[in-house]
Amino acid sequence: MTDYRQDLSFGIFVTPVAAQWQAVLELARLADVVGLDLVTFQDHPYQARFLDMWTLLSVVAAQTTNVKVAPNVANLPLRLPVVLARSVASLDLISNGRVELGLGAGAFWDGIEAVGGRRLTPGQSVNALAEAIEVIRAVWAPEGGSIRLPGEHYRVVGAHSGPAPAHHVEIWLGAYKPRMLALTGRRADGWLPSMGYADLSDLGPMNRAIDAAAEEAGRNPAAIRRMYNLTGEFGSGTGFVQGPPSEWAKQLTDLTLSEGISTYILSVSSADAVRRFAEEVAPAVRELVESARDAESAVHDAGPEAAVPASTPEREPSFTPDAVPFGVTPTPDDGTRLTSEQPWDEESRPSGPAPDPSRRYTDDQQAAGQHLIDVHDHLRGELEQLRDLIEQVAAGTLDAGVARSHINQMTMRQNDWTLGAYCAQYCRLVTGHHTLEDRSIFPHLKRSDPELVPVVSRLEQEHLVIAGVLDEVDRALVALVTEPDGIAALRAAVDLLTDTMRSHLSYEERELVEPLARLGYY
Repeated sequence: MTDYRQDLSFGIFVTPVAAQWQAVLELARLADVVGLDLVTFQDHPYQARFLDMWTLLSVVAAQTTNVKVAPNVANLPLRLPVVLARSVASLDLISNGRVELGLGAGAFWDGIEAVGGRRLTPGQSVNALAEAIEVIRAVWAPEGGSIRLPGEHYRVVGAHSGPAPAHHVEIWLGAYKPRMLALTGRRADGWLPSMGYADLSDLGPMNRAIDAAAEEAGRNPAAIRRMYNLTGEFGSGTGFVQGPPSEWAKQLTDLTLSEGISTYILSVSSADAVRRFAEEVAPAVRELVESARDAESAVHDAGPEAAVPASTPEREPSFTPDAVPFGVTPTPDDGTRLTSEQPWDEESRPSGPAPDPSRRYTDDQQAAGQHLIDVHDHLRGELEQLRDLIEQVAAGTLDAGVARSHINQMTMRQNDWTLGAYCAQYCRLVTGHHTLEDRSIFPHLKRSDPELVPVVSRLEQEHLVIAGVLDEVDRALVALVTEPDGIAALRAAVDLLTDTMRSHLSYEERELVEPLARLGYY
């Protein structure tokens, strides 16, 4: 039984079929909206049916807010390490630290050779991967300087390091054979095997091989992230990841507690699979794993005579030594309006309880409120994109049908763009504890502070109004196809949406930024 007690993460693996690029991007954006941690793509540059992995990762990073992106795994024989390292670092900087790097030694050598790559033996490919890791980390070195590495496969003679990534980018290896597992233990930040290549019965021996190599290299085996690419289907079966979500949760919990797997990446091709994995499986696994770890810790702390697990700890008091006054500033509504039409009476909006000026907040609590503002800034950015699309339609440079397709893919047009869906991810990061019942933040706020009930109810009503305004934009776009002079109506609909969204987002921040910090997510 090996639980490395690593933080749990959940992500998706999407096949990057070029003919289905819109669906690929939609699944990636949905993963961000429903609170998953990771979006990954395979890298087969010799496959003409696939999108280029690095271009795709860059687009996904630009169209998401919280989710991390990573190759699963990068095809090293066709990605020069120095160039790959700079691509990773560049995107990590631009995305505010949301990139990790999965690496493979190479496979499908006929395809690699067909596009100009060099065929390597298994032993050569492992040696080349070891050299590449050294090169990549040298390029990322924050201290800069000249790189000189006299490798057999990757020789670097005077290249300058940089740019350094925004955060410590982890290198994960897709490893199965003894030499690759040993390299993982010595040099990698994570191990990324897949079902079908590493069966459940193989994980224990492979983990032990990684641990032995890590200890021999003077590393802590628990510092190496253990991951697993899943291929499953929600149904009524009894096999591994073949039954209902509740059964998946039990199976993945057992795998975490017995083999130390902490990151699960599901191969998906439908929005339903993404939602069920994010909304039903992931929170249940977190809950079950946390409960098991808490019980184990309680018994360990109390000694062998302990008969029952420790009770749930009290909520952190409002003042701690490292706490400070609340410093997160909601985005104000400057009152500017583009249309005289009003979708609601702003004067009738209720207000929540006034913040206690003597209360102090930790960094994590402050981050809760800031997260809401960051999410709203993403939506404000989408408003500007939408307005730009409409002007392109008006200028005749963009077809109305194409604009409609773009708009329908925006976060604001998805069913789950509301606060609850976005806060689900923050809930996990801050507390590590949320149940299926509490995954919707609005009900949690209502239960936690009765004075917030009128505010939350009003926000829920406004969400319905916004959905209606978005439908008006859509109808105006459809009408424009048969009524070219309908551009004025389309502009009016977008102006109303702009006014509505700006007003609503500011109101939501004004009323909820401080309660999110004060009440937490459990």
